[in-house]
Amino acid sequence: MKITQARLFSIDLPMRKPFMVSFGVIEFKRTIILELTDDTGLHGYGECSAFDVPFYNEEFRDGAWELLSRQLLPLVVGKEFNSPDDIYSLFSFVRRNRMSKAAVNCAMWDLYAKEQNKPLAKVLGGTKTKVETGVSIGVQSSPQVLVETVRGYIHDGYRRIKMKIKPGSDYKFIKAVRDEFPDAMLMADANSAYRLTDVDMLKKLDGLGLIMIEQPLEPGDLVDHAKLQAQLKTAVCLDESVTSLDDAKKMVELGSGRIINIKVARVGGLTVAKQIQEYAAKQGIRCWCGGMLDSGVARAENVAVATLPGYVLPNDIAASERYYGQDIIKPTVALDGTYVDVPDKPGMGYDIDWNNMRRFCNKSLTINS
Repeated sequence: MKITQARLFSIDLPMRKPFMVSFGVIEFKRTIILELTDDTGLHGYGECSAFDVPFYNEEFRDGAWELLSRQLLPLVVGKEFNSPDDIYSLFSFVRRNRMSKAAVNCAMWDLYAKEQNKPLAKVLGGTKTKVETGVSIGVQSSPQVLVETVRGYIHDGYRRIKMKIKPGSDYKFIKAVRDEFPDAMLMADANSAYRLTDVDMLKKLDGLGLIMIEQPLEPGDLVDHAKLQAQLKTAVCLDESVTSLDDAKKMVELGSGRIINIKVARVGGLTVAKQIQEYAAKQGIRCWCGGMLDSGVARAENVAVATLPGYVLPNDIAASERYYGQDIIKPTVALDGTYVDVPDKPGMGYDIDWNNMRRFCNKSLTINS
């Protein structure tokens, strides 16, 4: 495929209601959408999921915009590629910045699938026609509010419930939910809010029958997570600590956890996500697909990658309306019970809603060959 044009769109997508995590409140998903065009006129789309503030990792939207527009995309436009994998050698001089690289890799996979007139899930090697979803709930003001919030989502059909926790909003909150829903599939997500000195509190969670505790300690840490996992019955799930296939291998060697949340953006694209789930399955490590409060573009591509056989737990791929009153794809990602149906159209299977794209766009840039 020969890339003849790249277009970037900076999008401020308003959330249906503010989303609270351990480090703040998010009211808009400020993201970047990339469109790549080939020499036959087909278009492929990717999303750079970096937030506007670099609290998740070192990347942030303004920095990603500069990197994509000034360094990465000029290397792509006008070039011919055999595979989406080719970008990794092309971008090898750029350290990390995996979310920016993921935007290009995902757009190329979408385009690659459309050139073959096949659904992206099939081109990736997916085996499922629908993927199970879970829901992620931000930190709530009280245990009682959390219980009622969980009740609503269980009523809506979500089977796996992920609850954000932070010091002071943890054990009592999760216990209240467990007491109310003794058979629910529950997990806690700490977003790195704890340290190894908090082990006594984290051990209390062992009594609540959680399927996992996600990323309790610092991003990038594998050693202390190994020490923590050795003291917990509950499985530790790593998120920010696994940013590559090499990290996954180190996690296994050290015993740093028993589950991986694979976020396509965090690991650098669909190619690496595919590699990690394949390796993890061979090592007995369970995986699921996480999200970054994604717009419909990244959400659609998460649906596709979650069809791979190594994804064995419910995924963070909620319906679009869970977070957004209006999305930038059509149709929007919707629930069918506890599942999302995998589209059978070529590429990511959804169209861009250009009315909403233009409505929420604050700037754009075109790069031609």
